[in-house]
Amino acid sequence: MARPRTFDEDAVVESAAELFARRGFDAASIDDLVGHLGVHRHSLYRTFGSKRGLYLRALRATRKQNLSAIAAADDPFRILYAAVVSEGIGGLDLLLMAAIEQGATDPEIAAEVRGAFAELDAVTAALGEATLSTATLLGLRLRVRAGEDVARIANEFTGRTQTDQ
Repeated sequence: MARPRTFDEDAVVESAAELFARRGFDAASIDDLVGHLGVHRHSLYRTFGSKRGLYLRALRATRKQNLSAIAAADDPFRILYAAVVSEGIGGLDLLLMAAIEQGATDPEIAAEVRGAFAELDAVTAALGEATLSTATLLGLRLRVRAGEDVARIANEFTGRTQTDQ
């Protein structure tokens, strides 16, 4: 008889999403995941099937939790701003990594990325921000990840959107 699960599956998926957002799919080994998640290798495989299975769960959960929350927020601009300039928000980072690493070779991941982009496009369109687009958001997030000055990026982000209002 199998032992009962001793870990919170949602917490494991969230933690895996953070690791994948920082390192990407290819650079996060099974050993890295096991160490980071505190879950035994056998439990990881039994629950998620594979590293790819965990990655898809993480991508879908992040999309549902983070991107859908942006659309439902009273102030989506504030959440989008935080997603660009904050280290603690992994939704855009995981989406970027998925698009770059797996989007061209894995049709299922590509479909998730396209869906997330469509959600972001709908949010920015609803805000009526001509210069705030999914491409702008992702580009600014890439610049922050590359080490550019967050304050300068924040000024650029808020300055572009405020001049259109």
